[in-house]
Amino acid sequence: MSVCVLHSLPACLPGLSVSRYLYTRRLHAGLLEAARSHGERTALVDPSGRHTYRQLLARAAALAGRLRRAAPEPGSRVAVLAPPGHQFVSAQWAVWMAGHVAVPLCGAHPTSQHRYYLDDSQSAAVVGTEETAAQLETAVADSRLPLLLADGETTAEGGAEGEGGAEGEGGAEREGEEVGSREDHQPAVILYTSGTTGPPKGVVLTHGNLLSQTRDMVSAWQWQPSDVILHTLPLHHTHGLINALACPLYVGAKCVMLPSFDAEKVWYHLLDTVSDPAEQVNVFTAVPTIYAKLLEHYDSKSRNNFAYQSFVKDVCKSKIRVMISGSAALARPILDRWEAATGHRLLERYGMTETGMVLTNPLHGHRVPGAVGRPFPSVSVRVARFEPGVSGYTTLAEADGSGACTVTPGCEDQEGELLVRGPSLFSGYWRRPEVTAREFTADGWFRTGDTARLSDGVFSILGRTSVDIIKTGGFKISALDVERRLLEHPEVQDVAVVGLPDLTWGQKVAAVVVSSAELDLAGLKQWCGDQLPPYAAPTVLKVLPQMPRNAMGKVNKKQLVKDLFPEPGTAPAAGA
Repeated sequence: MSVCVLHSLPACLPGLSVSRYLYTRRLHAGLLEAARSHGERTALVDPSGRHTYRQLLARAAALAGRLRRAAPEPGSRVAVLAPPGHQFVSAQWAVWMAGHVAVPLCGAHPTSQHRYYLDDSQSAAVVGTEETAAQLETAVADSRLPLLLADGETTAEGGAEGEGGAEGEGGAEREGEEVGSREDHQPAVILYTSGTTGPPKGVVLTHGNLLSQTRDMVSAWQWQPSDVILHTLPLHHTHGLINALACPLYVGAKCVMLPSFDAEKVWYHLLDTVSDPAEQVNVFTAVPTIYAKLLEHYDSKSRNNFAYQSFVKDVCKSKIRVMISGSAALARPILDRWEAATGHRLLERYGMTETGMVLTNPLHGHRVPGAVGRPFPSVSVRVARFEPGVSGYTTLAEADGSGACTVTPGCEDQEGELLVRGPSLFSGYWRRPEVTAREFTADGWFRTGDTARLSDGVFSILGRTSVDIIKTGGFKISALDVERRLLEHPEVQDVAVVGLPDLTWGQKVAAVVVSSAELDLAGLKQWCGDQLPPYAAPTVLKVLPQMPRNAMGKVNKKQLVKDLFPEPGTAPAAGA
C-alpha cells in the first residue's frame, strides 16, 4: 500500500461459501482414512484403557447404524454428551458416518442450557453414555428425542445394537465410502458461543472448515504421528475439540485424555520418564488458567526443593517439544514463571469459534511476550478502523499466511478491529442469517470484535471491542445473557455484569446489583446453580441502592469498573 485507502463497500450479503477453496481430501473422510491406515496404533488412552484407531472405527460404525434408524433424515443434528475419551470420539465419528451434524454438549452446563441447545439446534437425537444418561434423560424429558448410549443401549426411541447395528470393521469401511461422497460445504458440527446480544448462537462449521483449521495447525506446529498429546480440555469448545483432538487424530498421533483437569495428574504425565518413550507426552496445550493452577501446584512442591526444580526443568526441556497457550490472554507473570519452571516459553496463539485458529507465534524462533504472531497458512487478516456513519473501513495493516505483511504508510502501530478471511471461517450462525450478515463486512471479511495492532511484524490482541464479552478461564461469556438471568431473581431490581481483571482466570465475573433485600454472594451463586454454567456465575458482588446511569439512561460499564473496582488491571482477555 502507498496510501491509506478507505474502502467503499457495496451493501450486499457476504458470500460465506468455502467452495472456492479446493481440497484434495475431506476431513471427515481424512480422519477415517487415517484411522484405517493406522489401524492397530493406539489412538487414545483414557481411564478405561487403550483404544486403537480400528476399535474406534468399529464402535463408530455400530453406533452410526443405530443413529440412521433413530434419525433417518440426512443432515440431522445429533447432540453428544460424553466424558473425554473413546466414547466421545466414537460418537462424533458415528454422527458423521450417519451423515449428520454433531452438537457437542458440556456436562457442567445446567439442564436448562442443555434444553436450549437441543431446541435451538433442532436436534433429532441425543447420544450419551452410562455416565451422562441421567443428565440427558432430564434434558429430553419433555420431548420425544431418542437417547442412544454410546455404550451400546438405547432409551426412548431408536433400535437396539443387535438389530444390524454392529457392522464391525467391514462396516467401518463401508461408512468411510459414504462419508467420502459428501461435500466440504456440508455442516459437520455446531458449537455454541455467547454473543453480545441475545442467547448463545450456534456456530456452524463445515467439513471444509474443519479440514482447513486442522491442516493449518498440523503445518504450523509440525504435528507428527509420533506425537503424544495430553488432553485436559472441554470438548464442546474449539480448543479441546479441534486443536487438541482433531489434529493428533488426523496425523495418526496419540491422545492421552484425562476426564477433567487435575494439576497433580497433569504434572505426573508431563514428568513421566518411566514409560516407554513412545508413550511419553511431548505436546501440551491449555488455557492460561490451567497454567496458573499448575504453577500453584509446582510452587507447593518446589519451595526450597532445588532438586525438584532442576528435575522439572530438565525433564520438560528434554521430552516436551511444544507447550501452547490460548483461549484467553496470557498474563506476562505466568509466561515468565512457566518458562522459569519448565524452560519452555509458551507458544501463544489466537483464534475464535467462528474462525478457527487465526494467528500463531512461531514453533521455532523468537516469541514476543504478549503477541500472538502471524497468520496461519490459509488465513488472511486486516487491522481496520471503522468510522461512525461511514460505509466502509480504513485498512491499517494486513497480512496472510504466505508471510506477506503490509502496513499502510502513516498507520504504523495503530489499533483497529481485527478482520479475518479464509477457508477456516464458519459458514454462519445456525438459523440466524441476519446476525451472520452483520458480523461480516460487505466484501466478505469477518469482524472479530477484537482490537488488534501490528507492530514489528507481529500482531497483538489488545482486548474485546465490546465490554459485554467476558473471557474467564478460556470461556467466553455474554454479560448481557448473565444479566438477563440475574433479573429473574426475585430480589434483583437492576443489574450490570462486568469483567474484572484476574491473574489466574483472565477475567472474573462481577455483578453490580440493585436490591432492597439482604443479598449475599453465596446465596446468589447458589441460585445461579440452576440457571447458569458454573463459570458464568458471578464471583464478585456489589450491591447498590441505585444503578449509576447517564443522561440517556445507559450504564457506562467502563466507568462503573473504574468507580467500583479501582484495582490495577492485568492483561485483557481475547481469543478462542
